[in-house]
Amino acid sequence: MTDSYDVIIVGGGSAGCALANRLSADPSTSVLVIEAGRKDWKADVYVHMPAALTFPIGNPLYDWMYSTDPEPFMNDRRVTAGRGKILGGSSSINGMIFQRGNPLDYERWAADPGMQEWDYAHCLPYFKKMENCLAGEDPWRGGSGPLEVERAPVRNPLFGAFFNAVQQAGYPLTPDVNGYRQEGFAAFDQNLRNGRRLSAARAYLHPVLHRRNLTVRTSTQVARVVFDRTRAVGVEVLGRGGSLERINAGEVILSGGAFNSPALLQFSGVGDAAHLESVGVKPIHHLPGVGANLQDHLEVYVQHACTQPVSLNPSLAMWKRPIIGAQWLFLRSGPGASNHFEGGGFARSNDEVAYPNLMFHFLPIAVRYDGTAPTGGHGYQVHIGPMYSDARGRVRITSPDPTTAPSIAFNYLSTDQDRREWVEAVKVARDILSQHAFAEFSGGEISPGSEVSTDEQVLEWVRRDGETAYHPSCTCRMGTDDMSVIDPATMRVHGLDGVRVVDASVFPYITNANLYAPTMMVAEKAADIILGRAPIPAERREFYRHATGMPLEEAVDA
Repeated sequence: MTDSYDVIIVGGGSAGCALANRLSADPSTSVLVIEAGRKDWKADVYVHMPAALTFPIGNPLYDWMYSTDPEPFMNDRRVTAGRGKILGGSSSINGMIFQRGNPLDYERWAADPGMQEWDYAHCLPYFKKMENCLAGEDPWRGGSGPLEVERAPVRNPLFGAFFNAVQQAGYPLTPDVNGYRQEGFAAFDQNLRNGRRLSAARAYLHPVLHRRNLTVRTSTQVARVVFDRTRAVGVEVLGRGGSLERINAGEVILSGGAFNSPALLQFSGVGDAAHLESVGVKPIHHLPGVGANLQDHLEVYVQHACTQPVSLNPSLAMWKRPIIGAQWLFLRSGPGASNHFEGGGFARSNDEVAYPNLMFHFLPIAVRYDGTAPTGGHGYQVHIGPMYSDARGRVRITSPDPTTAPSIAFNYLSTDQDRREWVEAVKVARDILSQHAFAEFSGGEISPGSEVSTDEQVLEWVRRDGETAYHPSCTCRMGTDDMSVIDPATMRVHGLDGVRVVDASVFPYITNANLYAPTMMVAEKAADIILGRAPIPAERREFYRHATGMPLEEAVDA
């Protein structure tokens, strides 16, 4: 160990692993990755078995165990907000669903001042760079990147019923939700390799751990960034008994995610000066946008009983777990080898939105994220929720103690638009599940149940039952106005030198799908920015817009 590095990356999660790989490719650059969680041991079944994804969430060995303040529009209910506390970060405990978001998400980003080079044409080459799409390379998909992306098999007969039902309800199928046309329904891409989770750590970090200029420290929490006036010169990490160890750096990159990155800036004296003083932190730089603009996806599960013995609910039985575990351990097959989020799609809940504002995940099982299931045997469910709500929350520290969890508030259901789209979302989900394609399977709605019928009853059910989809973002947003935090041209914190942020917190707006893929794209694009390389040339590919959409064949020719 040395006490000085060219680059310190704070956070060995999704973005941090990608940055570590790209920045350490130059052997003359010394890179230190500091991860507060532990190593992602190869023998850890809870990390590497896809179907075991429910076990790490809510377990302090894997999870930061965050929860919100009482949410004022959710009956003052606290909502759990887990984040990965392990090498690989949340990519080591997430649902392994690979969704880029809609191309119009990035057109929306680019419409903000200073964000012109974050449009779809500039982001697409980085999406392609990072992926190896096993379903086949094409003008929209990459074929040689470190992230192998499998197309889910969707063999369970309930998936067939679901895809027939969406068409009966008037929604199209699409060949690839990450390709030319996102709008529609299809088998999903998954971050799996040969029946194992392919986290960012396994895809990006482990293959380069042999590099002499790359050091990784786990089980080490950073207390604050050290500044010399307005320049970051290193970090202080927590040692035994509360002692502090200083590590010097030419540059510090924060990749702790949408909660930890703004919190660490605040612990270091960067944020709203009045708030920092009120909690006992001496302000170094007034930047009121730090921790503001928090966005997330809230979701509910519409569940049905299944009359046929085809769902996966029996796999939840305790006595079956050793069999499933052995099948996965020795053959990498069986129920343990799938994340079971194998199919779904994207739809618009009304004609006012320019692109899909709803995402659906269909599961041939009725179960919650914590692994609990309704009584009564077989079932299936669809996860549903608005994708780009206009509700905004915040992340704030509450004391100068860096071991104290930040105060988190999402403000779910706080706007008229959000509440309206929630009512629409549940109606669309119920309409799909009520189609004739499910006639041979449906044993009736379990949740929310027939007693929930009016708009207000639906909203009350969402207040009571809604859960985070674990997609927090946007708390250190890129931009050039007074409430932005990150310079989109350099990834540096506005007004400071030697410190950058690269993770989902820099999104200006949440994307309309799972956040892992766009987070990795941001990391890949940021790596070129940090290294001073010319960006990959923009690719101005056609993409589907419902008002002017062209057939896939014409788009390929174009």
